[in-house]
Amino acid sequence: MIVAFSVAPNSSSDDGSVHDAVAAAVRVVRDSGLPNRTSSMFTELEGEWDEVMDVVKRATEAVAAHGTRVSLVLKADIRPGRTGELDGKVERLEGALRRAEAD
Repeated sequence: MIVAFSVAPNSSSDDGSVHDAVAAAVRVVRDSGLPNRTSSMFTELEGEWDEVMDVVKRATEAVAAHGTRVSLVLKADIRPGRTGELDGKVERLEGALRRAEAD
């Protein structure tokens, strides 16, 4: 499964930034050893249900240390028996775009 999630504390620094809290969450994800990538809005993580949800939980707990309330947005693509989809989905999309440009 692939999970895209965003987690942030309810409070932030004076300038509205939450980068320290988000960095704590991303460190948990990267230390998990599971395939992942982080963009400006979400972190994507791939693995089996229990291991992915454990990482999301621990990332949320890491952010909780930065405030009294945490916001978590999560989207999951559950496709049993598939692996490598973190890159595979993007590769198929890029291939479709190339074919459309060639037509």
